[in-house]
Amino acid sequence: MLRDLLAGKRSSIVGKWFDRLLESYPEDTSRFLKKEKDPFANPVRSTILQGIEGVYDELLKDRESPEALNEFLDKVIRIRSIQDFSPSQALAFVFSLKEVIRDVLGKEIRDHHLYEQLLPLEKRIDALALRAFDVYMGCREEIYELRVSEVKRQREQALRLLERTDLVYQKRKKNEETPSRDS
Repeated sequence: MLRDLLAGKRSSIVGKWFDRLLESYPEDTSRFLKKEKDPFANPVRSTILQGIEGVYDELLKDRESPEALNEFLDKVIRIRSIQDFSPSQALAFVFSLKEVIRDVLGKEIRDHHLYEQLLPLEKRIDALALRAFDVYMGCREEIYELRVSEVKRQREQALRLLERTDLVYQKRKKNEETPSRDS
């Protein structure tokens, strides 16, 4: 029964979940992400929506695919991991899905006494949050590796420049020390 309600209210739940996620952004950014629906003009919105829709659909399956869940989570978390969020802020959207489901389906859950069916779903959402943390840490590791590589590359360029500068200096010094034949 709960699964049918979740499937029937999919667009409402995903829409509210997206809105909750956008609440973590500054007002101007949030407004832009809500308003601009063209995926070419606003690829962040498009990518986040694809990610949360995929996560939601996977959660409705009897057995979600860990690979698919990671792929959909990665779409959202990769964006949030490079933004100015703490880990808890970046991943809070996962937990907000529980609130959204209760907000959208609260009356049906009470009327049909679906609390026992809701608990396993909420446990799966908690497990999803742990998986999201792993994905987040993987993204952050990639960022740090890229930064280290960039620093190493810049250091190598600086050393090569210093070597060339030193060669030019040594050549000038040698020319100054060597008396010309005309003297």
